[in-house]
Amino acid sequence: MRDKRALPILFLIMFLVMVGFGIIIPVLPFFAEEIGATPTQLGLLMAVYSFMQFLFAPMWGRISDRIGRKPVMLIGIAGLALSFFLFAMSTELWMLFGARIIGGFLSSANMPTSMAYVADITTSEDRGKGMGIIGAAVGLGFIFGPAIGGVFSEISLNMPFWIAGAVSSLTFFVVLFILEESLPTDKRAQSIAKKDTPWQTVKQPLGFLYFLSFFISFSLAGLEATFAYFAAARAGLDSKSLGYIFMIMGFAGAAVQGGLVGRFIKKHGEGKVIKAGIVVSVIGFCLLLLTKDFITAAFFLTIFGLGNGVIRPSVSSLLTKTNAEGYGGVTGMLSSFDSLGRILGPPIAGALYSVAIGLPYIAGAIISVGAFMLYQVYERVVKNEIVTSR
Repeated sequence: MRDKRALPILFLIMFLVMVGFGIIIPVLPFFAEEIGATPTQLGLLMAVYSFMQFLFAPMWGRISDRIGRKPVMLIGIAGLALSFFLFAMSTELWMLFGARIIGGFLSSANMPTSMAYVADITTSEDRGKGMGIIGAAVGLGFIFGPAIGGVFSEISLNMPFWIAGAVSSLTFFVVLFILEESLPTDKRAQSIAKKDTPWQTVKQPLGFLYFLSFFISFSLAGLEATFAYFAAARAGLDSKSLGYIFMIMGFAGAAVQGGLVGRFIKKHGEGKVIKAGIVVSVIGFCLLLLTKDFITAAFFLTIFGLGNGVIRPSVSSLLTKTNAEGYGGVTGMLSSFDSLGRILGPPIAGALYSVAIGLPYIAGAIISVGAFMLYQVYERVVKNEIVTSR
């Protein structure tokens, strides 16, 4: 790695970003309901954030290729803090939507820029380790954030939003005063010279990796949206038990991403790790259908989480290795396709659940098999291109 100090700092930054984001998760539905939101409006409130990220993540990634990572990251974190403070002060439903739209638009800069930052400061050999560490930071943030939000919600429903805004403000100053820029000026000039847009890369072999990421994100979002109902119906689990289950899965996933995925990639390559992760995810989906109690739910969901957790860092690593310039453009597109999966996954999984409670997981397994086949096609296309170019 070119800068061993930068990666721990980036880990801290992304951890704080996700803690701030996670704080509002348990309280947002109740806060919106208190203001007068219907279940449909709450669904739209959740979806509009991902929709804004789907639209604007590629733009922010591309901008970071032109002006540097640090200023774009500052914009994203400032936008997140602003949206939380607007939430805390909201008294009407339209104000919630405004805060959510602003937050989605500006904070969509965070994930693609952080991944591009990792690509800037790591060698190809250590790229997978770097992406895994970022994934671990995100996972741990989502574990601690909701727990903090639940505690402060007992004071008042808008208190978690003030806390989230304060955490994001703290993160802003960490970036401003501690994090150094990773993209030299001469490399920014190379990015500006490129005339293709991130969306044009969908037509290239990279497009297979974007759609693979969409499939994985889609199936994960569907599971997250329906598992509480499924676990209650099959095993009689309450929200407290489910919180512990997702915490166990989160810690296991963070451990694999932060400590093992880099070693796996270095030893076996991204392709084998991606395919192995998909296979384990499929097994996890199938095992979830056998859920009977707390122990089986925790064990089976953790198996799924371990497989799913190694896929994203491996895809990010492979994308940035394949694209030698303009890391922000490709990581922005990756974030965009992830967001699309989070938009479409929950409503479709909910519709499938209403037909049969196990159907979302059967569909998730089938979709994951489709992702596996998509990667096989990607490998074949890349191999053919190499042969043709010789």
